[in-house]
Amino acid sequence: MTNETWGKAREALQAEVGPNNYRNWIEPLEFADLEQGVARFLVPTSFMGNWVERNFGAKILQAMNENGAKVTRLSFVVSQPAASAKAASAPGVEQAPRRSSGRAEDLPGAPLDPRLTFDRFVVGKPNQLAHAAARRVAEGGPVTFNPLFLYGGVGLGKTHLMHAIAWEMKARDPSARVLYLSAEQFMYRFVQALRDKQMMDFKHLFRSVDVLMVDDVQFIAGKDSTQEEFFHTFNALVDQNKQIVISADRAPGEIKDLEDRIKSRLQSGLVVDLHPTDYELRLGILQTKAEAYREQYPDLVIADGVLEFLAHRITTNVRVLEGALMRLFAFASLVGQEITLEKAQDALSDILRASDRKVSVEEIQRKVAEHYNIRISDMVGPKRQRSIARPRQVAMYLSKTMTTRSLPDIGRRFGGRDHTTVMHGVRRIEELQAKDPQLADDLEMLRRILEA
Repeated sequence: MTNETWGKAREALQAEVGPNNYRNWIEPLEFADLEQGVARFLVPTSFMGNWVERNFGAKILQAMNENGAKVTRLSFVVSQPAASAKAASAPGVEQAPRRSSGRAEDLPGAPLDPRLTFDRFVVGKPNQLAHAAARRVAEGGPVTFNPLFLYGGVGLGKTHLMHAIAWEMKARDPSARVLYLSAEQFMYRFVQALRDKQMMDFKHLFRSVDVLMVDDVQFIAGKDSTQEEFFHTFNALVDQNKQIVISADRAPGEIKDLEDRIKSRLQSGLVVDLHPTDYELRLGILQTKAEAYREQYPDLVIADGVLEFLAHRITTNVRVLEGALMRLFAFASLVGQEITLEKAQDALSDILRASDRKVSVEEIQRKVAEHYNIRISDMVGPKRQRSIARPRQVAMYLSKTMTTRSLPDIGRRFGGRDHTTVMHGVRRIEELQAKDPQLADDLEMLRRILEA
């Protein structure tokens, strides 16, 4: 088996396990060798090796065998210097010989994607402030705002900016200890340290970095012990004037089950919203990607209007947008034909159908809050005065009519309300819009904004 074969298996696994699981558990695996049917992988910790074997072992075996490797068993070898003797004796996990390494290799963070740099980040009005703030942090020097908190929906560029910050900092100062990982990985490392009785090592690792970057921090909400350790780590780094960069899918005050003291800490720096992309930004992203693809496939031609069509139709997620363009180039390279509008519609029929009226409850809440000039935290909170209750009912009504979410699911997204409360709000708006022309106009305008 070669690295190329493992690469094909990884592609299959990415589709099988989903992007988050792939990034956290499959991507960090480093294929070592295949001998007598045993495939060996290097992993940073015994915990990761055991977790991968238990949760993804069967899928990895299947993917490898389907891609030409004859594998009967998996073996995970701990390669990090910090691995303990106890980890070495864990079932299914061997201890690799220790090797000397530089300071940067001592940090068991998530791998950085070389494609996610500032040079490849397309800037537009919806992400202009976030990009400028990320650039400022990446320049190093005195810490001006701590933490930098980036939030927004899926595929809007949060992770891209975090990777870009890390790459820029490493380029400016190779000795800088920059640790990037997901909140899920932070929690698993914390649980492992508790289990292996290595909390002092854990505390030393996370409090000795120059820059700590934690992605998807909403993951630790409701996990009391992890929140406690995160809070103390946060305070220790701030006290040392070390930079912290955090991302989440919503603002700190809107993360349910996150401790108030952590919310307060996260709000003490610069909180920046990455807004949903507009047409101009989506078109700019497509044009940038298309230029990069043309360097690989110089003979392929995209007809006029195709990129504009995609930017108009696929509005919810930049990753879906980029995936659609990649599929078009793959299709064109295989059949050797120009990418016309008709061919694009045929090749992307499933994506286009899925993109039609794909509006999220969170996006509806954000747009309604902006329209009525209220805070989302008030909309999902307990306040009952009319200036809050009416926009809340409007948002519930739009969530019911513009998404496929059930009433109980919508209720959970409005502060854990009962489905009967949502039903009452929907019926109230249905009654009022027939009598109130202003409300009817508001609903029509909000629909157009959300469907744009």
